[in-house]
Amino acid sequence: MSSITIAIADDYKVFRDGLKAILSADENIEVVLEADNGAELLEALAYISPDIILMDLKMPVMGGIEATNIVRQRYPQIKVLVISMYEDEKFITHLVKSGANGYLLKNTEPEDIRSAIYALTENGYFFNEPIENSLLKELILKNNLIPTFKEAIELTKTEKETLLRLCKDPLDKNITRSEKEYLMEKIGVRNTAGLVMYALVSGLAAD
Repeated sequence: MSSITIAIADDYKVFRDGLKAILSADENIEVVLEADNGAELLEALAYISPDIILMDLKMPVMGGIEATNIVRQRYPQIKVLVISMYEDEKFITHLVKSGANGYLLKNTEPEDIRSAIYALTENGYFFNEPIENSLLKELILKNNLIPTFKEAIELTKTEKETLLRLCKDPLDKNITRSEKEYLMEKIGVRNTAGLVMYALVSGLAAD
């Protein structure tokens, strides 16, 4: 596969360097742009077009939310993955409405960061925490996102019921990890949000 090109927008060079070190371990991922703030990022995007932007929220001059809004308007093909210390649900909601394609905490494990990048490339979104079905649907509509799943998916009655239960409660403890992983592999997604997204897009579940 061709390299997945990455831009990093964060005002802490130490954090940017740490991210680059993590991503350099994967030969399919290449960091092509760094920026100290949103304004600097937007200037650089006139010359370099990465596949994904890893975006901090709190930056001087221009923060991540404003920058994400502008990126979405000017460069709809670029995906934005916000990486921040904020974990309040209201922030995640606001990010989705601003056009972000995904959200990760800064203390996320390195492997999860790479997994999120691949999920964004394959499906157009990544959320490692459950978010409301209505927000997932808004993500599709607002960003003109068309998630990609495996072709010719045929689910059994039991599998459809499991999906519906996940839509009602993504943290349903009666659904085992192995059940989720089997469905993820069958549908072609990487997390529970992907399963819920499939149920919404395919019409199996309503928001």
